[in-house]
Amino acid sequence: MIPPTATTRPAGGWSQELRAMLALAWPMALTNLSQIALVVTDTLFLSRLGEIPLAAATLGGNLYFIAMSLPFGLAFAATAMMAQEKGRVRGHMREMRRTIRQAMWLGLLAFIPIALALWHSAAILRATGQDPALAAAAQTFVRAMMWGLLPFYGFMLLRGFLSALERPRAALWVSLAAIGLNALLDYVLVMGGFGGPALGVLGAGLASATSNLCMFLGLAALIATGRRTARFRLAGRFWRTDWRRMAEIVWIGLPIAGTMLLEIGVFSGTALVMGWFGPGAVAAHAVALQVASSTFMIPMGISQAATARVGLAAGAADIPGIRRAGWAAIGLAAAFMVAMAGLLVTLPTQLAALFLPPELESTRRLAVTLLMVAGLFQLADGVQVAAAGALRGLKDTRMPLFFAALGYWGLGLPVGMALGFTAGMGPIGVWFGLASGLAVVAVLMTLRWRRLSALPVS
Repeated sequence: MIPPTATTRPAGGWSQELRAMLALAWPMALTNLSQIALVVTDTLFLSRLGEIPLAAATLGGNLYFIAMSLPFGLAFAATAMMAQEKGRVRGHMREMRRTIRQAMWLGLLAFIPIALALWHSAAILRATGQDPALAAAAQTFVRAMMWGLLPFYGFMLLRGFLSALERPRAALWVSLAAIGLNALLDYVLVMGGFGGPALGVLGAGLASATSNLCMFLGLAALIATGRRTARFRLAGRFWRTDWRRMAEIVWIGLPIAGTMLLEIGVFSGTALVMGWFGPGAVAAHAVALQVASSTFMIPMGISQAATARVGLAAGAADIPGIRRAGWAAIGLAAAFMVAMAGLLVTLPTQLAALFLPPELESTRRLAVTLLMVAGLFQLADGVQVAAAGALRGLKDTRMPLFFAALGYWGLGLPVGMALGFTAGMGPIGVWFGLASGLAVVAVLMTLRWRRLSALPVS
């Protein structure tokens, strides 16, 4: 007889699904925000050292996160697979262990070319027209920070494992502890506190890498000693390979990585376009993007919860459960982002004042306008990421990649360029172009989800 689990109990309807989705999503959303807090901590300490260290860490950090697209894609693919394996109930412990083992091997293989590229980040940045001194400083930061990439990937895998088990809180506690650790290490290694070496950007990179390592080790220890998780023995027979399973992770994960790269790339490309309007436009763009990125972390957490909930229902061949999980996630993300849209549209002046001093009045006015435009695309941004997460739960990743290419690069950026330059709207026109691209992606993702969620589970 199959023991009762969340996926074998009779369906409890929409209210139960909403409660289950919220219970899974809020720790994951807060974990995402804690990752933002790690970056903010580095920024606060480096800002005391002047413009060059801060700019170097910003450039190096952007390059680092672009390189993280592939590991993120593999980790999200493994999460979707583990959720479906858990939903099937019988033999799920063995199957989940095999998936996380093969995903870790893939991470090790992917780290080698990524590390080689990041090691030469100065050459990459110089090729984009960056100042050689600034590129060299950024390389110093990246060469230290990149050693935390593989541990952070491991943390993401373990976090995905816990989300498939619907037990995400351990990852949240570890992430919150890492914020304090990173702040302490920044104080010692960046500023030279407690008699430590004042290493500047090198110290910030080392602090981030150490924090990522401790996050992985801490979460691994909690899983290995947890009453409900130790029995999975995730490190058991780690040396064994399963080429078919590894190929499936790559097949599902590469389109996810491509989608993330397209999204990161369009906003990075927009920053370069803003540079043609002057430094004030770049600063205003950075402020609006920082605020929009922070609000995005909540629907991102809902999206990750959707992958787990849809995957659990798909593994159990529960078609009504699949529909409820996906639409519940889309509805929750939409509701939250409507509230955030109201905040950005009604309080843009106050938000801009948090980042820009009064003497930068023209930049602040532009940031206020861009924040209002960002408010207009909050709903689309939340819906598209939630729908993408639901589709990942069904292992559908290739069409979302096409939608991202079409929406961001085929429509969003070209329309933004046309409005900004040809129509003479300037930076505001560029952001309206981004909003149009996000809207198209949101519609296409939702229609795709509507169609696939009504099909029989293969």
